[in-house]
Amino acid sequence: MTKQLFANEKVMKQYLDALLQEESSETLVSPVENLLSDVESKAAEHQKAILKPKESPQIASTIEQVESREVVEAVEVALPPSQTQDDSFAADEFQALYFEVAGLTLAVPLKSLGGIYQLGEINQLFGKPDWFKGVMLHREEKLNVVDSARWVMPEKYNKNLEEALNYQYLIMLGESNWGLLAERLIDNVSLSHQDIKWRDKAGRRPWLAGLIKEKMCALINVSAMTELLNQGLDSQDD
Repeated sequence: MTKQLFANEKVMKQYLDALLQEESSETLVSPVENLLSDVESKAAEHQKAILKPKESPQIASTIEQVESREVVEAVEVALPPSQTQDDSFAADEFQALYFEVAGLTLAVPLKSLGGIYQLGEINQLFGKPDWFKGVMLHREEKLNVVDSARWVMPEKYNKNLEEALNYQYLIMLGESNWGLLAERLIDNVSLSHQDIKWRDKAGRRPWLAGLIKEKMCALINVSAMTELLNQGLDSQDD
């Protein structure tokens, strides 16, 4: 019987600790209100220092527009863009697991992690996309196995890369039956919105929520990726 397994005791302990200590999801209303209050307070002080009783309405209007832009920019820094459409990023801080595929580091939010399994026997199915490796059985449950390297970077996938891959684990996406093959589990880390360069518009690779600045690795939007997989599409499809 295939056993659920983490790369090592350290990663397993960190994962469990993160789940046990994870607080209930909080809305960003309070942080945003505090942010707006702080910006408005500073803007008011700025206006008192600059405006005089006899200044023209045009000057006051210009200052008001500048203050409005400051508020909008401050809020955009604090919140991920709406394109993510994934409640895994609802809190300002969240945990993510780093794993490696063909030298590429990827990250999946722990909140959207359905489990990690040691790779077992895979039963191939005909008539499926090239990135669909087959089905792995776990406790009578059928898990769909995705060749992560072929799916994420099909333009770089070749025979040499295929032969060099050494998949060890299957990382399950949320509550779906889809799992990504991984060669190595690295670590889990705590991230804030400021640690991420969020994608700023919709388009190709909707599965990519953004890039983690320090590691320059891809942060997975699990709900978007699952939707693509359900449709039989690869990573570069809209």
